[in-house]
Amino acid sequence: MLVVLLAVCAGGCTAVFFQPMVAHLHTPEELGLAYEDVYFKTADGLTLHGWFLPAHGEARATVLFLHGNAENISTHIASVYWLPAQGFNVFLPDYRGYGRSQGTPTLAGLEEDIDSSMRYLLGRRGVDNRRLIVFGQSLGGALATYYVAHTSYREHIRALVSDSAFASFRDIAREKLGGFWLSWPLSRPLSYTVDDDYSPIRSIAAVSPIPVLIMHGDKDYIVPPEHAHKLYEAAKPPKDLWIVANSGHIEALRQQAARERFVQYLRARAQ
Repeated sequence: MLVVLLAVCAGGCTAVFFQPMVAHLHTPEELGLAYEDVYFKTADGLTLHGWFLPAHGEARATVLFLHGNAENISTHIASVYWLPAQGFNVFLPDYRGYGRSQGTPTLAGLEEDIDSSMRYLLGRRGVDNRRLIVFGQSLGGALATYYVAHTSYREHIRALVSDSAFASFRDIAREKLGGFWLSWPLSRPLSYTVDDDYSPIRSIAAVSPIPVLIMHGDKDYIVPPEHAHKLYEAAKPPKDLWIVANSGHIEALRQQAARERFVQYLRARAQ
């Protein structure tokens, strides 16, 4: 595995951020959820797939959920399946190359996929396009931050939520390479092959005045919580930082207390 990592990094490390899976391991139906299979187009002609989970009753807002770098929506649905019962629509798109979505993942391509997802929601009947919340986890949180800072659809977004995101693509690559004795001597030069243009630390200040919530588990050994502190320091108000005790990577919302607090946050932003 390390040999593969070094070989890939020698030609540019950015590709190691993508670990897509095609097969679906779970469906919303297994969880007793109403849902719709959605297929929609990107500006560069790809067909993407996602699931739309309607809120129970009248929707307070719609959450655009952007998952992490591995697998696909069929596993990441565990992070949001409970939100429809709390009155929120949830749209879970798969990035290009993930699940049933066409294409090959790149950072620029995934940003286009988020924009295409946003355009889909803005044009969907029954969605209040004045009450959209962008929620990203891990890689999805990093991509979401860049997107919200730069999109022309900012007026429709009530909040950005970033959970377990790293501050910089280059820094997290350097940290991971530095964790192996074999790659440690090359960790700094190899990290410079990583595209850092989309790193959230560079753009999070521009999210303001849209509220931003940064969540992170204090036991996250994949992306250390120091990344959350860096992002919070770089962000401008309104901003909140939640370091959730006894939680690992993208595990904060497994706790009932954290879910209840999160729902209250979303309700406040949706008013």
